[in-house]
Amino acid sequence: MRHRKKGKILGRPKASREALLRNLAASIVLHEKVQTTVAKAKAVKPFVERAITTGKTPTLASRRKLMKFFYTAHAVEKILDVLGPRYANRPGGYTRIVKIGPRKNDGADMVQIELV
Repeated sequence: MRHRKKGKILGRPKASREALLRNLAASIVLHEKVQTTVAKAKAVKPFVERAITTGKTPTLASRRKLMKFFYTAHAVEKILDVLGPRYANRPGGYTRIVKIGPRKNDGADMVQIELV
């Protein structure tokens, strides 16, 4: 039973699910908008929000904390140099999920997750 288990499984084992969320979060940070399914967007949204909140204070500790999550340094650099100062006065809610309709192949509900 999955009583009190938080988070979505997304039909994958733990390692591939974590890799998916880390790569999707990095893509959102780098490209500022990504098309994906509803479940993946809802699962990755807290990671992106937490990463931007961490990047609002450009310290060595926050850089190391972000490097533990993201695979590449490009995403960390963009969070600390661009996104942190951009959202310095915003108290949260850095992402937006917009529905764009079903996918042609299998009919999955697609959304666009983007930075506000």
